[in-house]
Amino acid sequence: MSLHEDLIFLILQFLDEENLKETAHILERETGIFFDMKYFEGLALSGNWDEVERYLSGFIKVKDNKFSLKIYFEIRKQKFLEALDNHDGPKALSILVNDLKVFAPYNEDLYKEMTQLLTADDFRKHKSLTTYRDTNCARIIMVNELKKIIEANPLFHGKLKFPNIRSQRLRRLINQSLKWQHVFCSQPQRDPVMKTLFVDHFCKPQGNHSVVNNPPTSEVGSAPVPTSPSSCTSRPTTVTHSAVTTGTVGLCVLRNPAETLEELQDSESLSKTGSYKIWDEVTSGTTNPGQGQSSVFRLHDDFPKVVQKTLNEGSSPVSMDFHPVQSTLLIVGTNVGDIGLWEVLSGDKLLCRSFKVWDIGACSTIFKAAMVKNPSVSVKRIRWSPDGSIFGVAYSKHILQLYSYSGASDVRPKLEFDAHVGGVNDLAFCVPDEKLLVISCGDDKMVKAWDAVSGVKIFTFEGHEASVCSVLPHNKERIHFIFSTSMDGNIKAWLYDNLGARVDFDSPGRWCTTMAYSDDAKRLFSCGTNKDGESFLVEWNEAEGSLKKIYQGLRKPSIGVLQFDTANNQFLVVGDDHLIKIWDMDNLELLTTIDADGDLPASPCVRFNKEGTLLAVFSNGNGIKILGRDSCPKLQQGSECNFLASSSLSEILSKLSISQISSVGSTGIEDGSVPVNEGTRNLENVKPILIEEANMKISNIYYNPQFQFLSLPAKTNKNGLTEGTVRKSEVVSSLIYNNAGDSILALGSNANYVVWKWPQNDFNMSGKATTTKIPPQSSKPIGRPRLIGDYSTRTKPADSVACFVYSKHDSYGITTSGGKISVFDMLTYKKIVSFMPSPPMATSLALSPQNGTILAVGLDDSTIMIYNILRDEVKSKIKGHFEKITGLGFSEVLNVLVSSGADAQIVVWNSDGWERLNSRSMQIPDEGPPPSNIRIQFHQDQIQFLAVHDTCLAIYEAKKLECIGQWVTGKSSAQISHATISSDGQLVYATFLDGTASVFNTPNFHLQCRIDFNACILDIRNEVYPVVVAAHPKNPNQFAVGLSNGGIHIFEPLNL
Repeated sequence: MSLHEDLIFLILQFLDEENLKETAHILERETGIFFDMKYFEGLALSGNWDEVERYLSGFIKVKDNKFSLKIYFEIRKQKFLEALDNHDGPKALSILVNDLKVFAPYNEDLYKEMTQLLTADDFRKHKSLTTYRDTNCARIIMVNELKKIIEANPLFHGKLKFPNIRSQRLRRLINQSLKWQHVFCSQPQRDPVMKTLFVDHFCKPQGNHSVVNNPPTSEVGSAPVPTSPSSCTSRPTTVTHSAVTTGTVGLCVLRNPAETLEELQDSESLSKTGSYKIWDEVTSGTTNPGQGQSSVFRLHDDFPKVVQKTLNEGSSPVSMDFHPVQSTLLIVGTNVGDIGLWEVLSGDKLLCRSFKVWDIGACSTIFKAAMVKNPSVSVKRIRWSPDGSIFGVAYSKHILQLYSYSGASDVRPKLEFDAHVGGVNDLAFCVPDEKLLVISCGDDKMVKAWDAVSGVKIFTFEGHEASVCSVLPHNKERIHFIFSTSMDGNIKAWLYDNLGARVDFDSPGRWCTTMAYSDDAKRLFSCGTNKDGESFLVEWNEAEGSLKKIYQGLRKPSIGVLQFDTANNQFLVVGDDHLIKIWDMDNLELLTTIDADGDLPASPCVRFNKEGTLLAVFSNGNGIKILGRDSCPKLQQGSECNFLASSSLSEILSKLSISQISSVGSTGIEDGSVPVNEGTRNLENVKPILIEEANMKISNIYYNPQFQFLSLPAKTNKNGLTEGTVRKSEVVSSLIYNNAGDSILALGSNANYVVWKWPQNDFNMSGKATTTKIPPQSSKPIGRPRLIGDYSTRTKPADSVACFVYSKHDSYGITTSGGKISVFDMLTYKKIVSFMPSPPMATSLALSPQNGTILAVGLDDSTIMIYNILRDEVKSKIKGHFEKITGLGFSEVLNVLVSSGADAQIVVWNSDGWERLNSRSMQIPDEGPPPSNIRIQFHQDQIQFLAVHDTCLAIYEAKKLECIGQWVTGKSSAQISHATISSDGQLVYATFLDGTASVFNTPNFHLQCRIDFNACILDIRNEVYPVVVAAHPKNPNQFAVGLSNGGIHIFEPLNL
């Protein structure tokens, strides 16, 4: 069920509670979402035939199927017989000619017999109507028959049962929204007065203490700033009904930016506010140009203000971007279509490429004609992907190109798009739903989203009335969206769907504008220039949906369109008036300017590296100046930093990760209540690995691998439970990361559990699980030692199978350990509901990613139950195995469910009707143990999946069940205890009963490295072995293992 349907059900409930019955039935008919059987029965029993058919018309038509045909025939036949019973010949004739004639082609003989009844004295004498007694009895019999037909009609499936909704639910949601809005009031009052729902609530200030006065109700406009989904209301004039249906992002009501602009410009409350913790005021000195009357400040030594190097690109640079990992690597695009890759501190140019169309045959005739007319092409924008493995180049004519980057000068063409008609003005990368997309915009007034791996166009966003000049993808509270700005100053916000812009508003200046978030994604800024040359640098108040600050000190009028950047969650930098102008984010006044030894253009492009330690700025004469710290000597070619130019990307990442270890190893607490980082170790005793494949012994010798790992310690408390692991000496039977990748849950065989969560702070900006930055904290609430429903009296806990799955957005978890299946709120760890008691006992769980309400439950009696959690009902029970179910997995791409069983069978089911599509037996070595436990896990592409048995690993293509690759342990190898596939689908992590783990590539299963836990983990006994392994959902090089003694350890091999 979609949120659109949820909303309609809430409205129906509200109408019923308000006794607006007729209105509710009209809504039911117009939406076709719920068929009120009782209302239908009442209409039919009262003989209100016109209303009966009018109500039915919202759900079915006469010729939809045989069931619909039968329903309409029975109704109209009853009308006809009642007219005959009342001796109303003309009415009966009219019904026969106008209503029943549509059924004549299906049964001409029956229609003729009904025609003959018009002349009969008593229609009851007809052999098929002898049981007709009176009108009321006939109607009751007809209604009972119709109910059976309606229930059998597939067009009514899912529409006959009203969801179980708590009373006054819509009112409760509105009250929650109002309370949430009140939280964001700049001056919340103790007893707020809320008189309207037409605009967002705000508390009127009692004095002149706020930055921006809240507007009166009549002045409230609209513009998008995503916040909590329940806290905001979209503008009626621009948000269609479909915008409400998604229910995934709230777009707050904003003030009219022009009105806010006037208020801020006249306000003195912010003129001299803010404190400067790293700025030293200079009592003497001259005021820099453009600085006005503000004080002169000396930048702290850490700020990059001294020119360290000047690069000469050869043609005029127009766009640049620092590598997100290799912080001294700069990619540059020029006005003649060239791209250059620089190691900025050494001054080495690693790469130079000129513009070239890779596949002219795939380009449009419009592009070909434009190139014939004028072959000159300029770069418009160049950007790195989040991990630095890809960069994209947007050109002034149609083309968007993606290059793959593997280190040093290893740059290769990846994908080419004929993306837009005219110029491609901007591009940006984003990762919604764990899929790398590239967003582009152009002169054709469109914004498009492309799959950066396959090249397929995913979305097209239309609605701008002018060329789109910039895009800004972002996510807030796991809600992904895109801001886009057009040349008329219009800013729109889009979700990743094809339902149109959620809201739109005008930027200050109403012309070319770019937007950017601070590094911590908590503050939103924009910079733009209007046609008259007036520029605006502003901060948006996301909570109130208004302009929060307008920074002072820009040249009036500006020369050209200004560009800006942010750094360290503190600085705003703009190239303006041949200078680099700097603001502290918390102060309106210009702090200082840097001339970078002069020779800057009027409006130079500026760009920080990720750490904010380097600042690049365009200079005249095709130059790029690199500014660094004052205390950093100018580095010459051949410096230590030059290793970046000659190393592969994997080597760089390894060195960067290792260099951070020393500062993290001391973060543990002596009493063992937080994890202790074990640092980086070399495995001294790693020996050559012998692999037996296809009866051929292939000797593969690997160098001693390096890795980082984090041990989650076992500390027993007074209740006998361990903090950081499950119960002491209890086997970790299930280990799983949440989908966000910021926490990990361990579930013991007796349902004891613990959740570790990594905090988001200055040491760990992403908040994701890591071994090198900051240790996690245990988040198990006091008094809730078990994450499980009630045990069945017939099932022993020791015999149970512990299963756990997260919902798509981690809001709830589903678990079972032999008893009922239970749903838990993962914020409070409180049980929401339990269902399906054993026996039979659940042995495997899988949650459909499409809507998050369909749960597949594998049972020990070899059946699979398809359960609708929201409706608390079993949708289907499917059979196809002969032994217990051991593995389940959904593919949203293929729309299938794949199951595996202890019978070695793998079965593919259609997830619409649950029909069996395909099946095959997994190839188990003859000398291996019986197929007791085959597990499956889908690849990232959701087309292939990994199958795991005690003696072999295999990759299958799901639709045809073709085995793409297989690895067998061999006679001399230990059995496999568990295996999982990495988040990018390139690696398989497998653990073995001899206390080791192996990392293979896919699908060929070539061994990458092998880890001996006895050698690398302190205080571990030889009989301890890994039981389960879990792969991080975002970081493909991180995995966690749960041991047979209850220990949990997280690993990051560095040289994969």
